[in-house]
Amino acid sequence: MGRRFGWLWAAYSVSAVGTYLAFDAFSVIAVIALHADSAEVALLAATGPAVGAVAAVPLGPWVEFRRKRPVMMAMDLVRCAALLTVPAAYALGGLGLGQLLLVSALVAAADITFNAASGAFLKSLVPADRLLTANARFESSNWTALVLGPPLGGAAIGVFGPVTTVVANAVSFLLSALGIRAVGGGEPRPERTGTDRLRATDLLDGWRHILGSPELRPLFFNNLAANALIMVAAPPLAVLMLGPLGFAPWQYGLAFAAPCLGGLLGSRLARPLAARYGQQRVLRGAATLRTLWPLGLAFVRPGLPGLLLVMVLEFGVITCSAVYSPVYATRRLECTPNDRVARTLSAWSITGKATTAALTALWGLLASLTGPRTAIAVAGVLLLATPVLLLREPRKAVTAPPSPATVPPSPGGSPPSR
Repeated sequence: MGRRFGWLWAAYSVSAVGTYLAFDAFSVIAVIALHADSAEVALLAATGPAVGAVAAVPLGPWVEFRRKRPVMMAMDLVRCAALLTVPAAYALGGLGLGQLLLVSALVAAADITFNAASGAFLKSLVPADRLLTANARFESSNWTALVLGPPLGGAAIGVFGPVTTVVANAVSFLLSALGIRAVGGGEPRPERTGTDRLRATDLLDGWRHILGSPELRPLFFNNLAANALIMVAAPPLAVLMLGPLGFAPWQYGLAFAAPCLGGLLGSRLARPLAARYGQQRVLRGAATLRTLWPLGLAFVRPGLPGLLLVMVLEFGVITCSAVYSPVYATRRLECTPNDRVARTLSAWSITGKATTAALTALWGLLASLTGPRTAIAVAGVLLLATPVLLLREPRKAVTAPPSPATVPPSPGGSPPSR
């Protein structure tokens, strides 16, 4: 795949390790250091990404006509600086929920901008016929980091305090910026036809492309609904496990880390399965199978049996998601013209984060009114209906002209979309 891809892969991997060392770090800090309840943890998980998504709306069109590598490095440095304010405030005794919300919003906006730039950059770096291979390698790195990160992060929190992993995450973004710089090579500035100024209509170009594409539209709505319904269960599950069920932070981390071995398995299977059965059948099968597991999280109990139950259920979700994700990322790029990649990925990320944020806030209210178990169960039941969105057979994709493929989404501060 070449030296330049090697540096890009290394940058992604170190950023992934830092992110998953800090797995659910803000929720853990809110529960342990700020004694937040379910509603406050849900507010933290929802408001920051929602504000960040709104702030990122004009950035997709802006990124489209900028050199992508400098944008990626700048976003890494923004995330590093924002995260470092958390341990600084904690050391001075001034850390509060408001600051966590602000930092979460800045990181979310930088995540979206990085993803928009990185998708277009990878599509210019990797030959089109190696795109699925590249995405599978990034997926493998992502799940490797998830195997190692949460238990090490939980142990670090137990020994050094709740903000330790936030520092590690900030450093990982700095190292990622250095790795992206080492990619090197020339990158011509994209030329814009017509006016050089950003127009209001440009802000909607990504959504126009998604909703106007019979290939992308069902994929978009399925991914939107499934990701949101999987992620809304995370805050009530954190409150349930770290609160009434009495799990230690390292046990909570281990419950989500060990099953990530399924991610390694799934990412290895994605390419041969797509080659044998075709992308559409693999997408449908994996999207269906990943919905069967989360409902069981409503029945988790204290002690070893409860810990093992979470591990088994997460292993099922993660294995199916790891098969789905590289195929989904590849198909999305293949169905997007080269001059619309940044806008399309930005619109996709903004909608996903905003939807997940809104539903997370709603589920926080539901958890407060009915309890964490009921909120988790309702999300699991609704999730079972999401594969219907992929039943319609799309017309054959009209792929963009072959060009040198996509950096996967940066693992910036939140768990991967499953």
